[in-house]
Amino acid sequence: MPLDSELIEQIRRVLTAVEQILPRPVPDTDWTVHHAAAWRRRPLAGWLEPLASQGGPGLEDLLGIEEQKAVVVQNVRQFLAGLPANNVLLWGVRGTGKSSLVRALLAAHARDGLRLVQVDKDDLVMLHDIVDGLRDQPYRFILFADDVSFEPGESSYKALKSALDGSVYAVPENVLIHVTSNRRHLLPEFETDNRGALLVNDEIHHGEAIEEKISLSGRFGLWVGFHSFSTEQYLAVVRQWIDRSCAARGTSLPWDERARAAAVAWTHKKGDASGRIAWQFAAHWVGSELLAGGHSISKAR
Repeated sequence: MPLDSELIEQIRRVLTAVEQILPRPVPDTDWTVHHAAAWRRRPLAGWLEPLASQGGPGLEDLLGIEEQKAVVVQNVRQFLAGLPANNVLLWGVRGTGKSSLVRALLAAHARDGLRLVQVDKDDLVMLHDIVDGLRDQPYRFILFADDVSFEPGESSYKALKSALDGSVYAVPENVLIHVTSNRRHLLPEFETDNRGALLVNDEIHHGEAIEEKISLSGRFGLWVGFHSFSTEQYLAVVRQWIDRSCAARGTSLPWDERARAAAVAWTHKKGDASGRIAWQFAAHWVGSELLAGGHSISKAR
């Protein structure tokens, strides 16, 4: 029995509306061209969006964290060689180079087959779908979650814990997880956590509660700690950044008591002494000093 024209028109309108709701097809990421991608969530699934190459600091530009660099670089070299390697938790003070170190790994080893997939904390619940799309690729991937912290009971916390443990599903051998956090155990810690077996907030088995708090961080094979610089470390990094910035412009600035005092005063304003703060001061100092001296882009060239 043929459909009447009014019904056909209604069906057409419904199909048009549904087509607008459904996600558009997304082409597969060409990993020969793109070295990094970010996971974007959809209502029903998600996709990998290629990220344009960004300069950023190289491994040689990350100053004052030589021990941390050595540990993380050694681990990723094992990974690229097909040898056993560990998932990595980079934790500690803000601005000390945790995220920059992971991105610098990609810049240093992309030609060796390293690729990076960045995942927001809230999307870690989709880890199974994300890594399944990487399983058969001829590359080695760092799955990177930046600036992560959880509250107890979050679904993303449970998903990451399960992935690291491999109890429900195993992350493929060509994927290594790197997470950065300001929190050593990725969860808030309280003074009451240190009260031993005392009854706290009606928690009968206090020790078990503490074990649960550290159970996620304990699943990372490598803990790499980043700490505030001493004054001398900070000043050494400042001086190196000033020298590098000046050299790139074909000039130089003296490292004298005036520069040193200004660098220390900068940390007092910022309330911190880290690699990021050192770089920010160097940018301020070089820019203001060269501008005051009549230096310009045209002169630098």
